[in-house]
Amino acid sequence: MSLSKNKIRAITSLSRKKERDEAGLFLAEGGKIVDDLLSTFRCRTLVCTNDFREDHPHAEAEEIILAEKEEIAKASLLQSPPSALAVFEKPRHTIDMGRITKHLTLALDTIQDPGNLGTILRVADWFGIEDIICSTDTADVYNPKVVQATMGAIARVRVHYTDLERFLRENEGIPTYGTFLDGENIYEQQLTPNGIIVMGNEGKGISEGISRLISKRLFIPNYPAERATSESLNVAMATGIVCSEFRRRAL
Repeated sequence: MSLSKNKIRAITSLSRKKERDEAGLFLAEGGKIVDDLLSTFRCRTLVCTNDFREDHPHAEAEEIILAEKEEIAKASLLQSPPSALAVFEKPRHTIDMGRITKHLTLALDTIQDPGNLGTILRVADWFGIEDIICSTDTADVYNPKVVQATMGAIARVRVHYTDLERFLRENEGIPTYGTFLDGENIYEQQLTPNGIIVMGNEGKGISEGISRLISKRLFIPNYPAERATSESLNVAMATGIVCSEFRRRAL
């Protein structure tokens, strides 16, 4: 089966959220990412080189198209053509409050940058956080740039979109942490093994309505304290520091 113009058009259309939502599909590119996702998500179309196919003889998809990299480049959104790209069906995750109550969960308030969102998924995956609750105006996790930035973590971390303020209000019994410039030094605070960690927008931080629902306001101190420094940390970097400290306490 060849990589037709219609197939190329259908694949590249998944760069747009409207088409992803209507089709219930998303695009992943790169041999490692595709390999990670093949065992988790149902694959509609796999486009790959002969070498990738020989290295992954058990890869399954509704259709498999073998092509040279030059041909794959016509359907790829990357600057350098990958050895494989695949179209997957979006999973249908539901929020399991029994799991959320017992474990550590991330909540994202209007994270806009695809690279930040993808990196946060990698952080969550590294620290064993399996659920992320996102406000409805957070970037789409199935944006190809986000998928690429997750480096396969999207296969192991469930991402949910909901009215975040209402979600937190309905679950006020769960310890809820947030990062603020006027918060308390994270290294001096008692941290629970379960709870919800809220991370805010790149420029505006945590929104006012959600900030009122935070039970513990945390601050990552700069070093040394009296030294002039950057105004704030990148949100993905801050997420990594916060998650690391929570997990360190559990060791």
